Amino acid sequence: MADVLSQKQIDELLNSFNQQGDKAFEEIEENTEKIKVYDFKMPKKFTKEQLKVIESIFENYSRVLSSYITSLMRLYCKVEVIQIEEQRYYEFNNALPDYVMMAMINMGIKDEDILETIGIMQVSNPIAFTMMDRLMGGDGAYTEVNRDFTEIEVGLMTNVMTRMAKLLKEPWGQYIDLEPALTNVETNSRVMQSISPDEVIILVMLEIEIKDVKNTMSICIPAINLESIMSKFGDRWARETKRMDPKKEEERRRGILDTIKDTRLKIDAVLCETKVDFYDILTLQVDDVIPLNMPIDKNIAVKIGNSMWFDGKLGVKDNKKAIKIDNVYKELR
Repeated sequence: MADVLSQKQIDELLNSFNQQGDKAFEEIEENTEKIKVYDFKMPKKFTKEQLKVIESIFENYSRVLSSYITSLMRLYCKVEVIQIEEQRYYEFNNALPDYVMMAMINMGIKDEDILETIGIMQVSNPIAFTMMDRLMGGDGAYTEVNRDFTEIEVGLMTNVMTRMAKLLKEPWGQYIDLEPALTNVETNSRVMQSISPDEVIILVMLEIEIKDVKNTMSICIPAINLESIMSKFGDRWARETKRMDPKKEEERRRGILDTIKDTRLKIDAVLCETKVDFYDILTLQVDDVIPLNMPIDKNIAVKIGNSMWFDGKLGVKDNKKAIKIDNVYKELR
């Protein structure tokens, strides 16, 4: 008669099987190579190096655009590239809301070998309404709305986006001669017929931050046109040499400074910062004295935003309070 296993023996046997199974599973995982998903219906047209060049171009564009919006809005603005990818145009178009601010841009490339290139610039509604509120006398606040744009709003944004389109000339001009120009503005993305739905595009996503509003702006260019453009770039060494030309760099800096030189900034002269109990503030009376623990002959800080740019002596000029600048902190610029 066969021996009958006890419950303890059964548990040990099952545990040994589980341990062997886990070990075998771990070995399979170690030997399994990573599989990369590839869509044969839409093969990639651009290499990583080419995408890096495109990213570099739009990083330069984001800096120029940031300066323009800052000077236009009189508010601090930050623009940065967050994503560059290939996709079908219908994927981009289907993701857009019903009411949207879109503009067609003729890149105006001065090369007979390259076909006419039409790009699309789309500004998200939060950014568009923030700009319009500020330009029409508001403080740049955004209130979520779901409506079409009025004729006045379209006209206002047409002027803004015309300038934004022209700013593409400088970043792209390092590689190819072009004269970008806005040709049309639409508030319904479904009527845009310049790019066929199945056509592959390069989609560049920019993030724009104005005051407390942060949202996106996108630019898409047909891949077939972009391939022709990039074939004209020449070798990488020539591009880098041209980009680092001191004269070109100086012209670029002057252009940025000319754009932002009329921007108004708030300057704060900080005599001292001290802490006082709330109870003491409630009981303050006329002729009370608050000690600042700061020598009277010590320089006071002059701040722009949250950064200290200068320090100097507090005084009087033409019967008005004034500050005589002693030191400039260039490293903070």
